[in-house]
Amino acid sequence: MIALADCNAFYVSCEKAFRPDLEGRPVGVLTNNDGCVIARSPELKALGVVMGAPAHMLDPHITRQCVLFSSNYALYGDMSRRVTAVYHQYTPDVSVYSIDESFLGFDGFPGEGLKDHCQAMRLQVRQETGIPISIGLSTSKTLAKIANHLAKKEAACEGVALLPPESDTTRRVLERLPVTEVWGVARRTGLRLADMGIHTAWQLREADPRLLRRLFSVVMERTVWELRGRDCIELDDTSEPKKQIMTSRSFGRLTGDRQELHEAIRHHASRGAVKLRKQQSLACALVVFVKTNPFRPELPQHHESLLLALPRPTDDSRLIVQTASRGLDQIHRAGVAYQKCGVMLTDLVDRTHEQLDILADQQSDAERERSERLMATLDKLNRELGAGTVKLGGGRKNAAWHLRCAFRSPRYTTRWEELPVVKMR
Repeated sequence: MIALADCNAFYVSCEKAFRPDLEGRPVGVLTNNDGCVIARSPELKALGVVMGAPAHMLDPHITRQCVLFSSNYALYGDMSRRVTAVYHQYTPDVSVYSIDESFLGFDGFPGEGLKDHCQAMRLQVRQETGIPISIGLSTSKTLAKIANHLAKKEAACEGVALLPPESDTTRRVLERLPVTEVWGVARRTGLRLADMGIHTAWQLREADPRLLRRLFSVVMERTVWELRGRDCIELDDTSEPKKQIMTSRSFGRLTGDRQELHEAIRHHASRGAVKLRKQQSLACALVVFVKTNPFRPELPQHHESLLLALPRPTDDSRLIVQTASRGLDQIHRAGVAYQKCGVMLTDLVDRTHEQLDILADQQSDAERERSERLMATLDKLNRELGAGTVKLGGGRKNAAWHLRCAFRSPRYTTRWEELPVVKMR
């Protein structure tokens, strides 16, 4: 048996966990730079606020009633880890699918007590984290997702829904479910299926899987088997090292200040180097890019990127930042107000299988060991004392490139905001 455990309105629930005064009030969370609504409480949904609604276009009557927060990913990530830790107390088979969803395997558990087991898990998650969750149970991931949707919508389920593949209840649910609501069936695919007379999840389940494989793909064939209760969809292996690492973000406001752009590039390059070390890879090259706002045609426009080879395969933040800064100097234009910049580390190789070039300038063993110790110390300090505690170069507070987050709540689960910042030069 497989369960999909999903946190209800996760970002909003994280905010409300530390603000009990918000219970029953319309609450929303905004995207980076306080742009659009990406999480809504049931009360905010009832006011007619749709997902992705621009915050500046909300009706004043609604904004007076609701509470909007800037996104606080440090808080959400920590709360997600705490929720997942509770899952591990109830089953050893936990596959994290996203920040608020996990698939849980219950092979070998007695079926008759499984719903009670999940109810106990729900209660413990709520008691220890304050986060409400819903759980869908079935024999395949696709049916578990549908069961989870049922657990959220039907009060009688009390947060846990079981959909055995051959039950009458499952058939009724699938007969009412539009095919585009099935996991993995996009809108355009739904239109093609509709031309074949397949409008509901039940009709898709009863279709010929070999025909759908020929007309669509093997993924569609697997979806049919999943709807019949056979677990055959494998989750992406999140432990697979990335082939490229991109770090970028839109600015809080437009800027053409060279110093601020260099601060932003140093920040993105440093973050990329941390991710590089985390997956035990080395970068052979990087791309630096800058962009203006295409929706401001009255302003000078400039979009450019530059590929730069690193002197050697490396994960050393100092060398990566130095190279990225040199690239920015080459593509920056004076008098242009930029909206975004970033760094992409590319041509990645496994640290343990690095191929040395006898013609290239190689580090001595002593230099390499010193670099590794320094980067390990930097990562440890930032991991234990908070991201950004030790960083390369300075950075002005409230610079234009910083995210706009006027409504961000404190990082309740950490002490990061109270710690001094140490700068490396």
